[in-house]
Amino acid sequence: MTPSTPQETLEILGISATTSPEPLSGGDIGQVWRVTTPQGDVLVKHANPAGLEAEADGLKALLAADTGLIIPEIVGALPGALVMSYLPPARPDQKAHEAFGRGLRALHAHTSTEHGWHRDNFAGTTPQINTGHDDGRVFQRECRLLPLAERCLRKRRMDHTLFDQLSNVANALESWLPDAPASLVHGDLWSGNVHFSTQGPALIDPAVYRHYPEADLALLELFGSPADAFYEAYWDGDTPDDWPRRRALFQLYPLLNHLYMFGGSYAQGVRSAMAQLPGA
Repeated sequence: MTPSTPQETLEILGISATTSPEPLSGGDIGQVWRVTTPQGDVLVKHANPAGLEAEADGLKALLAADTGLIIPEIVGALPGALVMSYLPPARPDQKAHEAFGRGLRALHAHTSTEHGWHRDNFAGTTPQINTGHDDGRVFQRECRLLPLAERCLRKRRMDHTLFDQLSNVANALESWLPDAPASLVHGDLWSGNVHFSTQGPALIDPAVYRHYPEADLALLELFGSPADAFYEAYWDGDTPDDWPRRRALFQLYPLLNHLYMFGGSYAQGVRSAMAQLPGA
């Protein structure tokens, strides 16, 4: 049973609070509080138990990657509740953006032959399929584009014409996208999940799996753009071939997810991304 209050969560875990819980923003899929304890400030998060279990799994994977990026420490966990170290925010300077670029590059340097993950997780509240595939194009088609397009179709977020166009794009991947090793990716790396803290740039709220590194980079650019210092550190002069087209492809999945969750104008975003890709 999920604790009903952050105080109850801390009490069950044997952690004493010296202040009342302070509600924080970022509660779209749950509730988040900052609480001061004798051991320091902690962040208490209440949300869907399966989602928090997957988040904890992702945090452990990011920490084990040892990239130099700050990863919140898991202090304790209960069904539907996760307690982590609190990372005070800081205004990033050029060095912080460079450190973020170097750290993400180091994360993506952890590669495997198999695309996917040992468990499914969530993109926001949407179930995210991570069944392993040796070919990244098959993974992108069978675990990302088509399942989410089918969800959108069933929910009447898209019509059959748009669904057929997206299917054509998904089935044309082998005609232009080379297969490649699978990098460890954060999996939900929009700007809100990059947290510049007093300790350095941090990654929060992961939905990790292994896939093309462009999955992280494209999402970073979907609702804004990182600082130039980030790109200089990340690319280190090696911008990938065909980046605009790859960016359009890997923005399709988060655009479809937003279409599924919110509807409305995201259908046009899906059409605009598809227009840049073979098969559309």
